[in-house]
Amino acid sequence: MAEPRFASDDDDLPRTFRREREARDREAREREMAAAAAAPAADAFVPSSHAQADTYGYDYQMAGDGQVTVTRLRIPFLHLVAFFLKAVVAAIPALILLTVLLWGLGQGLKSFVPGFRHFEIIVKSTTP
Repeated sequence: MAEPRFASDDDDLPRTFRREREARDREAREREMAAAAAAPAADAFVPSSHAQADTYGYDYQMAGDGQVTVTRLRIPFLHLVAFFLKAVVAAIPALILLTVLLWGLGQGLKSFVPGFRHFEIIVKSTTP
């Protein structure tokens, strides 16, 4: 799959991204060399609009101008559930921090503006 290149050199990328990109490029070259060695020269041509399956679990189609259209994502259900559970667990500290910040802001407003109204909602239950 073609990857957009935004700069002529990738010196501004973190080292792990550069290593990952180099590893993907190296694997792609090795696959191309293995395919070229195994297949006759007449079978080497593949139309650019041919649908291809990637190892990452999605299908895509490449146009002649290098644009890619993702046609299907194949994500196992349990992986998706695990991702969303991790997202929920990661959101808990953020919600606690937001609650503390909003409470502190309210306390600060009450101390600087004494006439600021404080509202309480009292729920009473009466028995008939």
